Amino acid sequence: MEAVPIRKVIHIDMDAFYASVEQRDDPTLRGRPVAVGYAEKRGVVAAASYEARAFGVRSAMPSIIAKRRCEALVFVPPRFEVYRSVSRQIHNIFAEYTQLIEPLSLDEAYLDVTANQMGLPTAWLTAKEIRRRIFEETGLTASAGISYNKFLAKLASDHRKPNGQFAVTPEMGSAWVEALPVAKFHGVGPVTAAKMTSLGIVTGADLRATSLSFLTQNFGRSGSWYYGIARGQDDRPVVANRERKSSGSETTFDRDLTDLDAIEAGVRRMADEVWDWCEKTGSRGRTVTVKVKWQNFQIATRSRTLPSTVAARASLQEQSIALVRSLYPIRTGIRLVGVTLSQFMRHEEPEVSLFSSVDS
Repeated sequence: MEAVPIRKVIHIDMDAFYASVEQRDDPTLRGRPVAVGYAEKRGVVAAASYEARAFGVRSAMPSIIAKRRCEALVFVPPRFEVYRSVSRQIHNIFAEYTQLIEPLSLDEAYLDVTANQMGLPTAWLTAKEIRRRIFEETGLTASAGISYNKFLAKLASDHRKPNGQFAVTPEMGSAWVEALPVAKFHGVGPVTAAKMTSLGIVTGADLRATSLSFLTQNFGRSGSWYYGIARGQDDRPVVANRERKSSGSETTFDRDLTDLDAIEAGVRRMADEVWDWCEKTGSRGRTVTVKVKWQNFQIATRSRTLPSTVAARASLQEQSIALVRSLYPIRTGIRLVGVTLSQFMRHEEPEVSLFSSVDS
């Protein structure tokens, strides 16, 4: 019986992608703390350079807090078309080495290089070559994690950041996981990590020492996943051209709104952004969802699934406005609105990209 080859997975993670693109294109920003986003009171940091991270500035942080942490912080508005163009360059490089490419977000992807198109003898050399090509062709650095499964490859890519790579071999996988804090595990969010800590599970070793029945009892269906990763096990394949399940866009207003015309203008603008993405990718969806965040930070959503896909921009706007109107009368200010389209059916095959200007 022929032995099944050990899978070779690379996780490529661009280093501070948005901010690095801005520093590349504007020499005056190099070496300075940069935040991609808007400095307004309601603004949020989309990405931070490593110089900014040294002050504790992080993505998704409110701009006002970021500015307090770093007075010298330079805010640069995002340029989505530029990031998309760079991501296409990066994806084209990946495609020379393997067809098994699973984009995760704007700046990262899994590559299965078990069958290496370029004939390189090891995944380590493949990752090194890909990183070199990315730097030569884009002027940007990337980090890489190499392992025999996706979970370990993703953990490994963070181990030598920025501009480095690290490999976790089958011989070292289980022991390497044991030494790490569970809070660093992909798939273990802050809430789950806090619950694990309360149960005495702080490291991978603690997780490995916990029985499957205990994990299932406390974490439901996720218990078996945690049981496996504590042993360095992850059987998920790298899935090429993974379909997006939804596309959405949202905006936070400069001030809380009660004026209906202004609220609906915001909803209409978000619907336009979603439709622009649909037009570029050939995607059409049946379910429209509107999200509203009130002045007190409580969130309300309204959805409607149509008999057929939304066929035009005006139709998406109309459905979105109808959904937000179902929340009237407005008794308190609205600070955020969002529109999402889901239940996709492909009108045509989209161009695969590491980045979409509309968050999923």
